[in-house]
Amino acid sequence: MPEVRTRRGENIDRALRRLKKKLDKEGTLKEIRNRRHFEKPSEQRRRRRRGGGGR
Repeated sequence: MPEVRTRRGENIDRALRRLKKKLDKEGTLKEIRNRRHFEKPSEQRRRRRRGGGGR
């Protein structure tokens, strides 16, 4: 699980931005969005063949 510790005197917005960057780098948010709805295996294959944007 990604963790970001706030530095002394650091703005909370900056710490949140660092956390979002870390999640984006690991692909965590993308994975969560993809798992939001069930996708049949045939739909997954079709999406991969098309070049796979979206879900």
